[in-house]
Amino acid sequence: MSKIRKAVIPAAGFGTRFLPQTKAMPKEMLPIVDKPVIQYVVEELVASGITDIVIVTGWHKRAIEDHFDYPNELIQMLKDQGKHELLESVKKTAELANFIYIRQKGPYGNATPVRSARSVIGDEPFVVIWGDEFIYSTPPRAKQCIDVFEKYGDPVISAIQVPKQDVSRYGIADAVKVEKNVWQIKRLIEKPKVEEAPSTMAAHGCYVLTPDIFPILDNLKPGKGGELWLPDAIKELMKKRPVYACEIIGGKYYDTGNKLEYLKTVVEFALQHKDLNGDFRKYLKGLKL
Repeated sequence: MSKIRKAVIPAAGFGTRFLPQTKAMPKEMLPIVDKPVIQYVVEELVASGITDIVIVTGWHKRAIEDHFDYPNELIQMLKDQGKHELLESVKKTAELANFIYIRQKGPYGNATPVRSARSVIGDEPFVVIWGDEFIYSTPPRAKQCIDVFEKYGDPVISAIQVPKQDVSRYGIADAVKVEKNVWQIKRLIEKPKVEEAPSTMAAHGCYVLTPDIFPILDNLKPGKGGELWLPDAIKELMKKRPVYACEIIGGKYYDTGNKLEYLKTVVEFALQHKDLNGDFRKYLKGLKL
């Protein structure tokens, strides 16, 4: 079995929930204190053994490429000014992985960027992970999913338990437990009503896929809203082979594509930041709420 070394990050969406901010700034570049959301995603992949990261972008996403670039002028300026800690931070960001950028081609929808990456992925298994949300866990979420894939040899989707009242926000899995934190998915129900949800297990966020997904993507019909949806392709894949859910252990989910959850994430990370936590905590306590 091939070692998984490639990952795809779809990052072509408009981020309409954050307009007008995202008119000029990609939603994946929204800052969590001093790092953009997508950097946390990339760091998770690198910690999971990924070396080649394909970021699928659109016309308004150049800032992502610039962020992971090697900025010689900035590096020289920081060196001249003796700002060694900042210098190492900038260099480390550029050296995290081998970055490959391609433009999304085809209909709107979260399956299209995966299909667009086919020529780079080739015949290898690979990871797909969204660029505007992340899970902090030990081991990393992607590593947990890769471990399940290496054991069973079939596609894997990360999963988390969500409050029952929130099931209508997610794709919910109807699944049979195989072992601790591993389930075989029988059905995926997209955003069910609370009374119709078969479980509280939300399957989303990180996928370990095999190249046989590409013919399915090539023949996928537009779904809701006239878009191409990756979950629809997964449902077709399940007709041909098992698909597993890896319930993420010891993790916390940060939905930074949602305004309120994004703000909560910024506050939480600021309270953990070594340069800010004391003063920021004092400021919050002083607010007259």
